[in-house]
Amino acid sequence: MAVEGSLNQSLDKAVKHYSSLFELPSSKKMLLFLTLTCLFSGLFPALFFFPFADGLFLGLLLLVVDLIFSYAISRMVFRDDPIYDLRRTTALSLFSRLFWFLFIFIGVLVAQAFGLSLWVKLCLLGFPAVVMLRLVVLYCTSAKNQNLIAIVSISQPFCSVFPFLFFWLFLTKLEVDLFFVILFLTCSIVVSIGTVYAFILILNRVGKKMLGSPSLPLLRAFLLNWIVDLNKPLEELLEKLGEEQSVEVSVLKFDCSKPKAVMIVPTVHPGPFKNVGSSLLPYQLKASVETKLGCVVAVPLGLLGHELDLASQAQSEKVVDNTTAAADFKVEDAFASPFVKVTNGLATACCQIFGKNVFISFSLAPKTTEDLPQELGTFVKAELEQCRLIQHVAVNAHNSIDGVVDNQEVLESLKAVARECLKKASSLKLQPFKIGVASVVPKEFSLQDGMGFGGITVFVVEVNKQKAAYVIIDGNNMIVGLREKILSALQSLGVDNGEVFTTDTHSVNAVTLSGRGYHPVGEAIDCEMLIRYIVEATHEALANLENAKAGVCKLTVSDVKVIGEKALSKLCLLTDVALRTAKRIVIPVFATAFLVLMFLLLLF
Repeated sequence: MAVEGSLNQSLDKAVKHYSSLFELPSSKKMLLFLTLTCLFSGLFPALFFFPFADGLFLGLLLLVVDLIFSYAISRMVFRDDPIYDLRRTTALSLFSRLFWFLFIFIGVLVAQAFGLSLWVKLCLLGFPAVVMLRLVVLYCTSAKNQNLIAIVSISQPFCSVFPFLFFWLFLTKLEVDLFFVILFLTCSIVVSIGTVYAFILILNRVGKKMLGSPSLPLLRAFLLNWIVDLNKPLEELLEKLGEEQSVEVSVLKFDCSKPKAVMIVPTVHPGPFKNVGSSLLPYQLKASVETKLGCVVAVPLGLLGHELDLASQAQSEKVVDNTTAAADFKVEDAFASPFVKVTNGLATACCQIFGKNVFISFSLAPKTTEDLPQELGTFVKAELEQCRLIQHVAVNAHNSIDGVVDNQEVLESLKAVARECLKKASSLKLQPFKIGVASVVPKEFSLQDGMGFGGITVFVVEVNKQKAAYVIIDGNNMIVGLREKILSALQSLGVDNGEVFTTDTHSVNAVTLSGRGYHPVGEAIDCEMLIRYIVEATHEALANLENAKAGVCKLTVSDVKVIGEKALSKLCLLTDVALRTAKRIVIPVFATAFLVLMFLLLLF
């Protein structure tokens, strides 16, 4: 439990930086902003010192330089770079021009008191500032070699100096020493490259110290995934850091005249995010087994945490292929217990016995129900013998999120309801049962809204006229109170009891810039519409109730590479430590460079 708490703390530290990410405006808006910035860079000094036409001409020259270089860089230099299309190279030009305008603005204000020569010098000081900005951005985000990055970073600002020189020498007739300009530009290039190299070196050392690998390639891999959905670069790093384990998959199958429904619970966490690792595993398992058996499949979350994220989609395919092959087994248990729910005010357990096998789920709703410890599953397994049961399928309902709950505090409560629930269910008479199922994927809901590709699945189990509904939503948790609203709506259909689950799919993570990086079910989704879909699916399940048999299959998939508790904790900590290091050193490192450059300006 202590280790798990430490891992959750590491994850929290990484997540808090997610809101620092941002999305770029459209290409048209970017072009408009760039045009306005370039024009204003020429017109602003003209408001105070020069004719309007001269300032307009300077702004147009700057715009031409930026447009030519933005196009050339995206189409020629970065034509095979997945990130730097024309929109993003235009964005880089825009931010560079805005940064340079800051120096123009200050220069104009200072020049009114101390003369135009200071405006010229501050304009020149904008050159190394922009070079350093571009070097840092390109080095952190592009996999091109360092020499090419240096050329791209320097060439566009360097060519932007020529419109200023033309303006100073031929339009405004200012006395500008060309030798001084050339000398300053040369010195500033050397200082800029040296400063950025030192900055990057310090950041990379953080990664080498913590993971044995530089920090920047990890950042680059994450950005490739976040910006253009490329999962391979990040997964290659995760594969190197991962460790091989054997993972168990529990399959609860229901047959009528043919396969009717399957509940799959792998000891794999569906993370870490988006399309990386096992994030899509619940849907992949559902789609694969449904295709093979021609039945409805649901994949709720097991009792585990992020330490069992798979390192890549290739590892997920191993689990999917093995599970799909094993799911076609014969079932024989034609008797089941009624559905049992036990709560002690903090924890809730629901269970139902099928032959000598038990399905049991846990929730802390309306309190936060996040990842539950594997220790709880071990406890349930130990209790089976006392109840004369053979196997169990244990599920984390993962159905309420509102703050943080300490697992250590609730573990004893979870064990208590588990013991009581198993004892009560095992004392009941087993009787013939029926099952009805339905599945729907609402077109109105997307990953950005918090709904995974698996949609909504409803299992209804009837034993001696008692109807229990299991509602499984392909999402990452749900808002407080939604579970209770869903169960209340189902009671009006004649459903006596039930539980609501989410799959904890992380395919919905890192696709939106909300505070936590995703929307729990119900936060962005219309809850009333969601409940209508669930009610309709439950109607369909009730309509196709059939006498059924059940069975459980446990399979082990060997040599599966997981990210691992240790590596995942270090990765999350690295994100936090690297960003804090960057914030700590950015001012001293770059301020030193500017002091050197300002000293050079004063010398001439």
